[in-house]
Amino acid sequence: MQADLTMGNLASAVAFQWDEAALVEELRAGSEEAFAWLIARYHQPIYSLLARTVRNRDDAADLAQEVFVKVYRGIGGFHGESALRTWIYRIALREASNQRRWWARHQRQEIPIDQEMTVADGRTPVQLKDMLVDPSESPYDFAVREENRARVERALHEVPEPYRTTLVLRDIEGFAYEEVAAIEGVNLGTVKSRLVRGRACLKALLATASAHHGESAVPGTGSRATALMGEEMPLVKEAR
Repeated sequence: MQADLTMGNLASAVAFQWDEAALVEELRAGSEEAFAWLIARYHQPIYSLLARTVRNRDDAADLAQEVFVKVYRGIGGFHGESALRTWIYRIALREASNQRRWWARHQRQEIPIDQEMTVADGRTPVQLKDMLVDPSESPYDFAVREENRARVERALHEVPEPYRTTLVLRDIEGFAYEEVAAIEGVNLGTVKSRLVRGRACLKALLATASAHHGESAVPGTGSRATALMGEEMPLVKEAR
């Protein structure tokens, strides 16, 4: 992959829309314009996914770059068995999984998006999707929202894998159940059961954080999450 994709390339590429088959053909032909469009379209969501699924968020930018290197080098092996987006997300999750394994070896010390949760003051119901967006608002509202966003992100990093990744794909990235199953390489029932347990864990972590008056959790420690995800937690076959 050439390293001289400039901001101008990226900006101009956004103006174009591609039919997927044509895009894949151009990517295979080595088109810089097609690749710039792909980066402009997918870099931010891929970065967000990685930042929420690896232990060290600082690694997300490097991992995102590596994902697109792998896409560029591997596009010749993409034969349309799935959507291009699904294939790219699979690569991203594989990189995240590799990073988590590396971290484990070197640092030895896995809710519907409109479901209401109670955080902060313990009384005001909010929705997960509303805590992870960045609308224009007053400085005070922005500060409150940022505080809630930080709490959700901290709690999310305590949800064990593979439940955390399933939550991110379904409830934050907005993939359909079938798409999540395709990306993770599991059946639909597994996706739904992971969502049930992941949402329950996230909700309990947020409630615990509120009960402790904003006590910060340490991402990756997993002590409370492990207890919350214990075998005694019942599984539900269907996620609403």
